[in-house]
Amino acid sequence: MALTRTVIVAGAGIGGLTASLTLAAQGFRVVVLEKAERLEEAGAGIQISPNASRVLVELGLKERLARRAVTPESVAIMSARAGGEIVRMPLGEAAAFRAGSPYWVIHRADLQAALEAAVNDHPDIDLRLGCQFEDVTKHAKGLTVVQRRGNARQQELAVALIGADGIWSSVRGHLFPDLQPQFSGLIAWRGTLDATALPREYTSPRVQLWMGPDAHLVAYPISAGRQINVVAIVAGTWNRPGWSAPGDTREIKDAFASQRWPATARMLIGAVDGWRKWALFTLPDIGRWSEGAVTLLGDAAHAMLPFAAQGAGMAIEDAAVLAKALSDSTGESIAGIPAALQRYAQMRRARVLKVQRLARRQGRIYHLSGPAAIARDLAIRAIGPQRMLARQDWIYDWRA
Repeated sequence: MALTRTVIVAGAGIGGLTASLTLAAQGFRVVVLEKAERLEEAGAGIQISPNASRVLVELGLKERLARRAVTPESVAIMSARAGGEIVRMPLGEAAAFRAGSPYWVIHRADLQAALEAAVNDHPDIDLRLGCQFEDVTKHAKGLTVVQRRGNARQQELAVALIGADGIWSSVRGHLFPDLQPQFSGLIAWRGTLDATALPREYTSPRVQLWMGPDAHLVAYPISAGRQINVVAIVAGTWNRPGWSAPGDTREIKDAFASQRWPATARMLIGAVDGWRKWALFTLPDIGRWSEGAVTLLGDAAHAMLPFAAQGAGMAIEDAAVLAKALSDSTGESIAGIPAALQRYAQMRRARVLKVQRLARRQGRIYHLSGPAAIARDLAIRAIGPQRMLARQDWIYDWRA
């Protein structure tokens, strides 16, 4: 496919940057529009399971990422009711061997920096910071995409526009103006701390998942093991858009009070000096992601709760499938682009819906209390670590 064929990607988050690399690998010229003046990824840690790491490795990012990522040895499932660990699922080399690709935990900024460096190194990708999508019109030659930098506007011809601009997507607003994100009733609190601030037995390379009444807690090492990422999920009514509002330390400590949570979990909460919070929004299934030569990717199409640790993973998968669908379209003609984008959405929708349902279900399970929590803990123990891990095979074994 000729390099003069341009695809414009709106949004330079994890999904947008990955899409630019997968599309460029298929012979497209890619322009990435990002309204931020510089890339500073909100959030802290992120889990990249084998289904997503496989795509990143195939893009040549393994060496860049392995320097900063941590490969956890296990996932320890902990119960506030039981006071500690109820099962430990093996990861590390076991997961890599089983799925053929690593399981990584990494700081979001490190992942985004690796993607940005690869994008900047690629001669066929033009990353435009401080430049945002404004409008699009279709015509016989494809699309004209209007972009704005400050008060200056410019137009560019493209064969396709990809909306990878997150849950509050401007591209989705152009396609489906009536579709709005829905508040889940849950709030995520995040913080990081130096690994040296915790006793050594709590800083091993593992993911800890604490389940408790109406809340849960996840902790794991990032930044090559120098920091611990802590995320607490609680119910609440605060629902302002955004990813990084300041959080009151007293409020989150009260949510993990001693009458309901054991000392180890409270120690993790107490060790974080500064908290940020964001309200968790999701998107209902919109039935279709594409219209003509415009489509959506990642959170713009299917924002989900983070309780399957697959939000970024689904966006990375989207990028791989999208690039392949476009590369298989009709040679030098643009006539096949709309059908290719419809095919991409059809190939992705059922899997994404299944992951969205899993995330919702796991959130409910994590937050059980009373007799239901006792039954949950007994069931997890009975299933055992190997069968618990095997339940993730349908996610981890995915290939584009």
